[in-house]
Amino acid sequence: MEPVTFRPIGVIRTPFTDIAGMPVQGAGAIGIAGRIELDTDLMEGLVDIEGFSHLTLLYYFHLGAGPRLTVKSFLDDQFHGVYATRAPLRPNPIGLSTVRVVSVSGSTLEIEDVDILDGTPLLDMKPYVPGLDDRADARIG
Repeated sequence: MEPVTFRPIGVIRTPFTDIAGMPVQGAGAIGIAGRIELDTDLMEGLVDIEGFSHLTLLYYFHLGAGPRLTVKSFLDDQFHGVYATRAPLRPNPIGLSTVRVVSVSGSTLEIEDVDILDGTPLLDMKPYVPGLDDRADARIG
């Protein structure tokens, strides 16, 4: 299979410069402020984004320690396959977080509920739509 290359669309700014003390998931980051600095040449893509309260961010784990196929989750002492966890040590180090949109000004989005390291390259963002994204019958392993 051919390699896939992405160009970041911006950068995520947060108060976290180190993983020590950083929330592990968004549920532990309620109210923590950050911002997205979108490349200005992509600003037109923000038209109507203010209508959404939340965004799902896709980003690159730029400071990752390399992939592992089995990992210990932060809430567990047993090893699991990486695909059965939300661990960042993935073959393709892509992160996923849902954040609250506070405001949009030009190419800058003020956000909250941030569980991401400062300077993280943003690959994409999509509006969170409860009717499409929420699964009432979801279960966890």
